[in-house]
Amino acid sequence: MASSAETPSIDVVDTGAGEGTAGGKKLARNLGLFDVYSISTGAMFSSGLFLLPGIAAAATGNSVFLAYFFAGFLILPAMYCMAELATAMPKSGGTYYFLDRAMGPLVGTIGGFGSWIAVVFKAAFALVGMGAYIGIYLDLPFSITAMVLAIAFGLINVFGAKETTRLQRWLVTTLVVILLGFTLLGLVAASRGPEPFLQLNADYGDFFLSGTVGFVSTIGLVFVSYAGLTKLTSVAEEIKDPDRNIPLGMTLSLLTATVLYTLGTFVLIKVLEPEALFGSLTPIADAGRVFMGNWPLDLGVILIVVAAIAAFASTGNAGIMSASRYPYAMAKDKLLPDRFGTLGKFKTPTVSIIFTVLVMIAVIAIFDVAEVAKLASAFQLLLFIFVCIAVIVMRESRIPTYKPGFRTPLYPWVPIAGVLIGFWLIIEMGVLAIGFTGMLAILGVLWYNFYASKRVERRGAIFHVADRMGRNVYEGLEHELMTIINDRTQGENLSYEAVIARSLVTDFRYGRYDFDQLVDLMAEEGEDRYGMAPDLTRAIIATFPPAFRPISDGVRLTRYVDPRVTEPELYIFRFGPKARIEIDLPDTDDIHTLMVLIAPAKPAGLDMRIAGHLAEIVQGEGFERRWLSAQSEAELTDVLVRDDHFLHVPVEKLPRVKAQIGKTVRELTGMGDVVVALIERGSKTMIATPDNVLMAGDIVALVGEPDDLIRLRRAPAKQTPEEE
Repeated sequence: MASSAETPSIDVVDTGAGEGTAGGKKLARNLGLFDVYSISTGAMFSSGLFLLPGIAAAATGNSVFLAYFFAGFLILPAMYCMAELATAMPKSGGTYYFLDRAMGPLVGTIGGFGSWIAVVFKAAFALVGMGAYIGIYLDLPFSITAMVLAIAFGLINVFGAKETTRLQRWLVTTLVVILLGFTLLGLVAASRGPEPFLQLNADYGDFFLSGTVGFVSTIGLVFVSYAGLTKLTSVAEEIKDPDRNIPLGMTLSLLTATVLYTLGTFVLIKVLEPEALFGSLTPIADAGRVFMGNWPLDLGVILIVVAAIAAFASTGNAGIMSASRYPYAMAKDKLLPDRFGTLGKFKTPTVSIIFTVLVMIAVIAIFDVAEVAKLASAFQLLLFIFVCIAVIVMRESRIPTYKPGFRTPLYPWVPIAGVLIGFWLIIEMGVLAIGFTGMLAILGVLWYNFYASKRVERRGAIFHVADRMGRNVYEGLEHELMTIINDRTQGENLSYEAVIARSLVTDFRYGRYDFDQLVDLMAEEGEDRYGMAPDLTRAIIATFPPAFRPISDGVRLTRYVDPRVTEPELYIFRFGPKARIEIDLPDTDDIHTLMVLIAPAKPAGLDMRIAGHLAEIVQGEGFERRWLSAQSEAELTDVLVRDDHFLHVPVEKLPRVKAQIGKTVRELTGMGDVVVALIERGSKTMIATPDNVLMAGDIVALVGEPDDLIRLRRAPAKQTPEEE
């Protein structure tokens, strides 16, 4: 057997005419471990390290290297699931093939179209980035350079996988060697600095610059840097010994990426000042100038530019190779015209490659490639969700011939975690990305219904699951689809989060509104929510005209302090594009949110502290995107409250609380620094008071310290005296 270090070649094996094949031919398995590693690694390194760190550091500060580190862990469920499916079904088309066989050709069509489009956009963006770095030394238009590169890499792909993977090996080897050198030299330079090695740059502010929520959002931002890891499964049919090479190659690739991303960004925050990093589109080159700028002929910076070009080139080259296999595989399954499934003179899917390159050129010429590539990332996340579900479907179908060479560990928890992570990250990407994902899904459904449905008779493994469940139904299986209502909070130990959580949020989508109308709404709704008489609300607001002050570009806040108020009350009004604010304020066209805070006179300064906390939230990274894309009052309130400080669950899900059903809120013990904010009972939602009695079936909204919230979820080993 040839070793994995040998240059692979590609041949055609005549298998005879078979159903779903184009010409009865298939690709031979000639890609070794190093090829798997090169394709997977090359698909990850581009904008993730050479463009993104400055943006990520501006969002979370010194903790940016931890964001990259944790993002590497979040990709594990998708990687494990993809590896299992690829070793069980090592066929060209990867994600498309897995989804088709697991959930049927309709889902397969959606996955195939979406995968192809997402990879095309990502590869096009990489080539534009490569053109930008070439432009540092050559005065060439970025877009024209990217188009020429697309044609060049397309020709290399047409001439054979041998030439394609040979180039990929050289690119990835060059990239990894230079980045390792950069990282090691950067760590040495950081250790010789005036500050201790592990002491981070104080100029970046708090370790979590934008709090825990900002840090978590940054993890979502950099997660897409690892998404290329799974692209190699589209060429799984061409991989030798897939049971070994696919999971091992992906693991080695992920380790390489995680180490270089984590240590590389650690070097950046050690050697660069915040103002130099936050606005930089070439952070690696800027850092290199600090500790390699005195090399002869500017060799250090030149090597980094070479690494950047190699990174973008490897992503573009691997993208064309990977993307072209989706139409090829779909054509073999009759979901696309047969011509896409034929092999050309050089024994490669020539038509599919040429079509992919032409579309890539059109994308570069017509679209803002960077923005479209970001939108395509959301669809990639949807595919990760589908892949994790596909593993569950294949396992539960109990098809005897489903025998993967690698099995996802800790089944079914790892696939379930992959689904949850995918949904969370899609939501973090905002309404535009979700809309783009929905559009791609609709296009796939339309193509299947009008073209493919008449040509295929396949059914996915999900029908095996349905058949088995039909004979042995498990009545206890159910999905709790619980709407998270984020009107919340207050109790006796009132926190700033509690004030915001129990706020009254109103969304105006149409019409014209003046301040008198807002006052009427506060008076009426405030009585139901806070129990304050409407006349008192009007009297407090009438003490002086509203003085709305900006706390962010689109948010204005006014404050009232009155001794007749016992607890803070916060009213928030969001105005959609078709709603008009008729209040005497400058730049009303740019204002989308008004906030009115009514606070008690004691403790003194409480209104200022709440206002400061609100300002910190609305000025956080990603707030405006999430706020404007929220579609309901629950989603709006959710944006304002830090996720790790909030819990919304049935009382039966909290062992420490369940044991105290029948007690009043005042009598609850073992709660730590946790406040019962809201109680949902049937269709009624009420602010919790000390005299409210908890009943079976109640859903409670809790606000408190993260550690105490986690502890409430766990069954107590033994009650302490203060809990008894």
